[in-house]
Parts: sequence; C-alpha cells; structure tokens
Amino acid sequence: MQQPTLFSQQPQGITLSEFNSRIEAHLNGQENIHNQWVIAETSDLRLNRSGHCYTELIEKDDKGVTIAKVGAAIWANTYRELYHKFLRATGQVLSTGMKVLVNVTASFHRLYGIKVVINDIDPNYTMGDMARQRQEIINRLTAEGLIDLNKQQPWMGVPQRIAIVSAAGAAGYGDFMNQLTGNAYGLQYYTCLFNAVMQGAQTVPTVLSALDRINQYADLFDCVVIIRGGGATSELNSFDNYDLAAAVARFPLPVIVGIGHERDETVLDYVAAIRVKTPTAAAEWLIQCGADALAHLGELQEAVVTAVRDTLGQAREQLAYYTSMIPATARRIIETNRIRLDNHAKNIPFAVGNLIAGQRTRLERAVERMGDAVAQAMQREQQRLLALGDKATLLSPDNTLRRGYSLVRIGNKCVTAASQLQPGDTVTMQFASGNAEATVNHVENQ
Repeated sequence: MQQPTLFSQQPQGITLSEFNSRIEAHLNGQENIHNQWVIAETSDLRLNRSGHCYTELIEKDDKGVTIAKVGAAIWANTYRELYHKFLRATGQVLSTGMKVLVNVTASFHRLYGIKVVINDIDPNYTMGDMARQRQEIINRLTAEGLIDLNKQQPWMGVPQRIAIVSAAGAAGYGDFMNQLTGNAYGLQYYTCLFNAVMQGAQTVPTVLSALDRINQYADLFDCVVIIRGGGATSELNSFDNYDLAAAVARFPLPVIVGIGHERDETVLDYVAAIRVKTPTAAAEWLIQCGADALAHLGELQEAVVTAVRDTLGQAREQLAYYTSMIPATARRIIETNRIRLDNHAKNIPFAVGNLIAGQRTRLERAVERMGDAVAQAMQREQQRLLALGDKATLLSPDNTLRRGYSLVRIGNKCVTAASQLQPGDTVTMQFASGNAEATVNHVENQ
C-alpha cells in the first residue's frame, strides 16, 4: 500500500468572499455596535476634497502608550453639522489630539472591510476635558510653588517702561497703545514691542522667545504686558500651556496679562502679577497707577503747603513775642555788661602793674643775657682777629722774601708771568736784603 506524502491531503477551505460574508452577517447583526457612545482621542484627523472627514480613534494608557486604535469616518453631510455644533459649544474646531465622546456605528463590507462611522459628538465631554487639563496645569503650578511667584515681584512706584508681548498690527495692540499714549493725564510711557504670534501652534514658542529677549534687557523695563484682543475661545487655548505659564511665573519682572474678553480665562491669568480683562484694560491699569501717583503728589503738595503755612504762623507768633522782649532784654544786657565793664575798669591798674612788673623782670633777664652774649662775641672776635694777624704776618712780603723768594719788576709793575717779558727787557729783582738789575736774554712760556 502506498504511503501518503506530506502534501497528499488537502485541507477543506472556503473562498475569501464567503469568509467575508460570514463576518459581515455576524458583525452587522450586532446591536451593541450600532449607535454606541465611545470615549477616545482623535488622531491624524483630515478632510478630503469631497468633504468627508477621516480620523483614527485611539486609546492610551496612563503612560501614553496606545492600547487601542480604529479608523473612523464622518461623512460630509454629518461633518458639516457636527463641525458647527462642536465649534459653537467649545469655541474650537474639531482637530487632532482632542478627547471626544462620539456616537459610532461599526459595519463590515466584504470588499472594503470594517468601517467605523461617527454619527454624533458630545461637545460637553471635550469641554470638560479641556477644563480638566487646565485645572491639572494649575494644580501642578500650585504644587511647585509657582502660582503666586510673579505676584511677589516688586513694582516700581509708577511703571512707565513697558515691554509688550503682542502681534504687530493686531487690533488689541493698537487699542492698548491708543489708550496708553492718549491718556488724559499727559503721562509719558516708554514702550517696546516684542513681536509674537498670538494664536495657533506658534503661540507658545514665539511668546517664550519674546520673554527670553526681554529677560536679556530686564533692567531697562518696569514690567511686561502680554496682550491679545478678543476672538474665538479656541484661539486662546495656546495660553493654557504649562511651559508658558511657568515662564511667566518665574519672570523677574511683574507681568500684566490682558487676553481676550472679560469672559475668557487662561492659565496665564492665574500666574500673572496682574490679570485684566482686555488690552485696553491693561493700559487703563497702568494709567491708573500714574493717576494715583499724581493724586498722591497732590496730597503731599497740600500737606507741604499746610505745614509751611503752620510753620510760618508759629514763626510770626514767636517773632512778635521776641520783638516785644527786645527792649527789656537789651536793657538787661546793657546793665549786665556795664557791671562787667566797671569790674574790668577796677581791675585794669592791678593787671597793668602785674603786666609791667612781669615785663620788667623779663627785660632785666634779657639785658643780662645780652651782656653775656656781647662779651662772648667780643672774646670770639678778638681770638679770630689775633689768628688773622698771625696769618697776615706770616704771609707778608718781607717774610716771603726772607724765605728765598724775589719780586721781579719792569718799572713799577710786578711781573707775574713770562709772557709779560721780551728778550732785551731790563728787569729789577727785589730780594730780602737788596735789589739787582738784569737783562732778559730768553723767554720760555709754559
């Protein structure tokens, strides 16, 4: 008997279409996958040219890892209705990364496979999730001690050097500047705009960049103003950001935030030193600081005027009192000084006698010292004169001639150098014991 080979027995199978038909028959008949409300997060949401919206619904665990995923579609007619419904309720456009509560129906087509269709959406769930995220950021800032940090920054008495973070050309920025520069008090403010994108994905990085640039010149400013005019609530979501809120909280200057309308609220409102309703309100707050300072100066001026007036009044009273006291005081002073003068007059003879006696004693002592000094000086001069006489005797011509020297004369003139003689001259030579005449034969100059 022949043994079967490995591939000799063929398993029984069905066609793919039959297999899909069985799935279709089983799945499409399940009521629990029709109009089912599902909590998920949108991912990769996009529109095609026909107006249909396609997205992926995903679920993540606590660590952010995706644990479930399914493709979903919103057909064009439904999408137009849900778009406006969601925007009116949340102020935002349905987009990627949102937590949503959607009503879905799952179906299976033998050619196109499984398809999940979104029939409806509950905006209240998304609004609640947005509020939850905002509260989580606020709780984190509170736990880290940042929520009131900027409120502790010291203020200048009148902040006038203002660093502005806003979009150039924006209506809110224009309103702020018009209000500030046109104030009724004539206050002067010095402003510098640090341009930033105030809506969309670029809001956080550009505002952070503007704050970094301001921080480099922090000593040039008194405070920072972050302003943005009103608009859709969805345009303000970028300001519910932890990194941006932490940067404002840690900023070394007090920060004023005026974003949106009175009804709008962002995380920045919680961490800023001052939160106002609108950009115009931010300008009004700064103007009010100046107005309060002017009012305080007015109060100080009135206080100074009152103090001066009171001081002058007291001074006038004192002056009148002293004026009335002048005659009596003058008489008393004159009488006192007359008595003192009489006492001095009585003491003058005794004082003069004592002074003369003292001076006479000094004069006598001086005369004695002068006689001694003169005698000593005369003795010294006599000794010096005797020494000079001895020296003159020693150096006299007679003594010099006796020591072997002679004087040479031509006529009556003494010859002191050989250059004064010429051969043939007759000279007279004087010696200690007589004279001699000689004729010059030769002259040699040295």
